[in-house]
Amino acid sequence: MTRLWARLSLGQAGPEPHGMKAGTKMTDVKIKRALLSVSDKTGLAELGAALAQHGVELVSTGGTAKALRDAGLDVMDISDLTGFPEMMDGRVKTLHPKVHGGLLAVRDNPEHVAAMNAHEIGAIDLVVVNLYPFAQTVAKGADRDEIIENIDIGGPSMVRSAAKNHASVAIVTDPTDYAELIAAMNETGGAITYDFRRRLAAKAYSATASYDAMISQWFAFADQQQFFPDTLAITAKRGEELRYGENPHQKAALYIPVGPHGRGIAQAEQLQGKELSYNNYNDADAALELVSEFRDGPPTVVIVKHANPCGVATGATLLEAYKNALECDSVSAFGGIIAVNRPLDGPTAEAMCDIFTEVVAAPAADDAARAAFARKKNLRLLITGDLPDPARNGLNIKNIAGGYLVQSRDNGRVTQDMLKVVTKRQPTTQELEDCLFAWTVAKHTKSNAIVYAKDGVTAGIGAGQMNRRDSARIAAIKAKEAAETYGWAASRTVGSAVASDAFFPFADGLLAAVEAGATAVIQPGGSIRDDEVVAAADEAGLAMVFTGVRHFRH
Repeated sequence: MTRLWARLSLGQAGPEPHGMKAGTKMTDVKIKRALLSVSDKTGLAELGAALAQHGVELVSTGGTAKALRDAGLDVMDISDLTGFPEMMDGRVKTLHPKVHGGLLAVRDNPEHVAAMNAHEIGAIDLVVVNLYPFAQTVAKGADRDEIIENIDIGGPSMVRSAAKNHASVAIVTDPTDYAELIAAMNETGGAITYDFRRRLAAKAYSATASYDAMISQWFAFADQQQFFPDTLAITAKRGEELRYGENPHQKAALYIPVGPHGRGIAQAEQLQGKELSYNNYNDADAALELVSEFRDGPPTVVIVKHANPCGVATGATLLEAYKNALECDSVSAFGGIIAVNRPLDGPTAEAMCDIFTEVVAAPAADDAARAAFARKKNLRLLITGDLPDPARNGLNIKNIAGGYLVQSRDNGRVTQDMLKVVTKRQPTTQELEDCLFAWTVAKHTKSNAIVYAKDGVTAGIGAGQMNRRDSARIAAIKAKEAAETYGWAASRTVGSAVASDAFFPFADGLLAAVEAGATAVIQPGGSIRDDEVVAAADEAGLAMVFTGVRHFRH
């Protein structure tokens, strides 16, 4: 098996399908009998009519048979085929040798043909099945008994049987494939090619795999409250292929989780601009996650570059917030990603058009904003609708060599009543507000993270450094450059609060913040040198609070 997968991964051919000699070509299959059993009746009548036009005998179950008859089509009930009635509230209807024998028999195998003749098993050439609506039942908040009843047994069994024997049987699990099926049969006079059957089989196994994964997840997480089950079954459906990955030599695609899941940047509606890249999605997600922390707050703008915030600000209006966020680091903002927590208006959109911006994400945008962006054909405008809940639960999964690291989302939040003042000087009300604002931004900044903030505006951000002192210095340098650029009398770090995503292991990082003019500090605490750091803060006249919570972000 290992050698086979190695060959496949290198693009080498695998073994020939069962019953197919090397160098031969699989033939088309003429559809003479079709078995239809669907929960989603979309397009069913049209499909049934098209099959009937080709002289296909229709066999069906329960509600599907009724829907076909209501469309004026002749249908054989599954009970007439098997000789057994549907029983046990429909739990047992297709689990029968005359169904699975008709699906699994290898048509050119004499022993199989003899068994079919001996037991009066007729071949089934086409199966059209979509499964009980398990995910929808869970999503609507049904009770446990109803959820269990919506675990399909016969459907997946037929799908797997038909897909295994795709050399002779076609399996359709998705109503969106009906049109292609009808067109294929019209082109061939009622037959289906091997290549099409093979594609349908692959899609069918993906359907049953994702279906079983959803059930597995429900049993583990919802029914039995297992946060880390023995087997983590997760499936996703490809949304779109991207131009490339982080770099042009890498390939990339967007996948959407199958089953109930939260909405985010993956579900945003793109109103204009060229297609999004891997980096666009990654950065837009970072921006949206951070601005969502302020979804119930005042107008807020987040500017992100390379997955790190380079400016965050609140304001009386979105325009004011944008200008303040941009001034934090206008150099990094060039080619950045912007997210806002309010519907986007015309004046703010006009201001955003003054520099090159890759993506803007907003809950909504008025006509004036859309018109402003329409003049920037390469700018992507994403409409997100409601912002994600920053307190939601969920799992983060990271690929490492040979495995995966899985952890719960960092949905921790710090409130003022959780803070512990550890210095002689108590922080002022404004300093506490600035501390919490800076702390929220630091939570979404790569470690080691240092964030200065004043009056609801980031003054300087230092991200991703190998030591905390350098992060503090870099943030201060950026703030000083901004003051020189805009002609301010002093850097915004003067009189600011500074947040550190983890404790200061030494006093040097704190002293760098003191040098920048910070007057208040928020940090987790917990270092063996906390006393040394607190003493340095006291000597400098700073107010310092501990959160008891760390927000590393790698």
